[in-house]
Amino acid sequence: MAGISEKVNLPDVQELRHSTRMQLINKLRSVTGLKDLVLDSELMKPLDRVAGASLLKENGVNKIFKLEPSKSLTGIDKRIYLIRATPFLVKMVADQINAEHTEGIRRNYTILLVPRRLHVCELILEREGVYGYVNIDEFSLDFIVLDKDVLSLESPSFFRSFFMEGDQTGCHQVARSLVSVQELFHAIPNVYCLGRCAQMVHNLTTLMMSNSGCELSSPNYEIGHLFLVDRDCDFVTPLCSQVTYEGLLDDTFGIASGFVEFGQDVTGKDQSSKLLLTSHDIIFEEIRNRHFSNVSCYLSSKAKDLQIGYDKRHGLSSVNEMKDFVANDLKALKQQHRSLSLHVGACEKISKGKSEGDFSDILRTEHCLLEGIDMKACHNHIEEMIIRQQSMAQCLRLLCLLSVTQGGLTTDIYKSFKRLFVQSFGFEQMLTLYNLKRVGLLVEAEKTQAARQLGKVAAVVNIPLPCPFRSLCKRLNLIPKSPEDINLKNPNDMSYVFSGAYSPMLCKIIEQVLTSYDGASLEDLRKLMTVPMSLDIKAKSAREKANHNSKVAMVYFLGGCTFSEITALRFLAKQRGYKILIATTGIINSRTFLNGVSEPVA
Repeated sequence: MAGISEKVNLPDVQELRHSTRMQLINKLRSVTGLKDLVLDSELMKPLDRVAGASLLKENGVNKIFKLEPSKSLTGIDKRIYLIRATPFLVKMVADQINAEHTEGIRRNYTILLVPRRLHVCELILEREGVYGYVNIDEFSLDFIVLDKDVLSLESPSFFRSFFMEGDQTGCHQVARSLVSVQELFHAIPNVYCLGRCAQMVHNLTTLMMSNSGCELSSPNYEIGHLFLVDRDCDFVTPLCSQVTYEGLLDDTFGIASGFVEFGQDVTGKDQSSKLLLTSHDIIFEEIRNRHFSNVSCYLSSKAKDLQIGYDKRHGLSSVNEMKDFVANDLKALKQQHRSLSLHVGACEKISKGKSEGDFSDILRTEHCLLEGIDMKACHNHIEEMIIRQQSMAQCLRLLCLLSVTQGGLTTDIYKSFKRLFVQSFGFEQMLTLYNLKRVGLLVEAEKTQAARQLGKVAAVVNIPLPCPFRSLCKRLNLIPKSPEDINLKNPNDMSYVFSGAYSPMLCKIIEQVLTSYDGASLEDLRKLMTVPMSLDIKAKSAREKANHNSKVAMVYFLGGCTFSEITALRFLAKQRGYKILIATTGIINSRTFLNGVSEPVA
């Protein structure tokens, strides 16, 4: 196994970044001379990962503005708007142009729509009377390279659009991102689809590749397997509390396009500090996948190592040695010192947050819900949190976790929790509860008379009711039989990402398929899961199977994935001798996931 892993390498995903950069340069140069750039605020951080301000300046950008409603902009006579292709933003641009025309200002306007040009956007410009004054083009901002093994579309609205509202527009961007990958790294021979969206994307990708003349199969592939998985195949994982360092950073501070911003309570200074989290940060790379309980000991030993590095200056005897120390060692030491101080401050903030609240009680309730034990105590704890008007996000999360692990709530329990929630947090939350019901996160189970009788018996003896989640737990061994045997310091099981209480379901399915290779496990799981599944296996010859790149897999989460799942897949890759490239429509955590389907209250 070790010998194979040495030969296997991940594709160089920086080629995707280079391709996007060149496309952006061409779009900017298409407008000759100096021009102003007006950016959609949601695109600022993703664009920063593709091209910095210096690259924009080199290609004729004079000033950069943020697109805001009812705000007039000054500037020169050429302007480019770079915005998402949504009716709201297009209407905002049209209003700005009309306001300037009213003031007698004339400019050369270009609108770049991301990720593609839509007819509905053109209709809005025509209706507002500015269609003839603008040049319309598109900018395919597909994959943002977050790290050497993580790609993201940075499209947080994808889950709501497709899974709740039934809007299939975003599938085109997903399919095109897959076409881009296969144009660079050759066609992927083995494709496994879990879910309705996954099948649609695979069909659309095949059609787009066929229409563009791309090869549909190649013995020189660099990625052997592609897993397309819908988020609604596994609602449990994004609802669980993250306990790895990277996951807790996201839960506590929020990570956007790989950037995290630490406030004054972390930096210890009068200003906040922004840090880019990638494998280039030596300290972060070492602790990102660790269980939080195993982070502080590393940071402590690293602090001692840095001090030893600084102390080397006392032993320097010649000018050349001093010069070499300043030119090489000192710069690296200062960078690591800054990173270390920020990570230490972040750990202190996370530890303080865990100790101040009822984090341990919530975690205990979570683990009981996953195992299906002490259900009465779980109900009482959730009821108490709602009545005491504790964090609404935490209450919603536990309610949804209760529902998805039990296969839905009985009518009495559903109505009771719904009434309590609305009384505590306001009738405006009725819309959010309705949305959660639409997507299947918080539902009222429809049961037969026999099932209702069984439910009464189960409630009396305090045991879990049979449901699809319980069957999958048993089939995939999602709940370890002895959590205390899980080594959190030197992990020996994927479940360490949730303190040994649970293994991410989709990651377990991927493990089963990769170990059986021919997709037999996927066929077996079809009987237990209620979502569509399909597989398209082309590498059937012995020669193709012998290709060492058959040990390279790409996993694409449609609807978002968590840092816990990314960590679990990295663990799987290390254990099984694979290289896994992780792609997603966006990085999520329990808060952003539920916010995505919640209705904002004015």
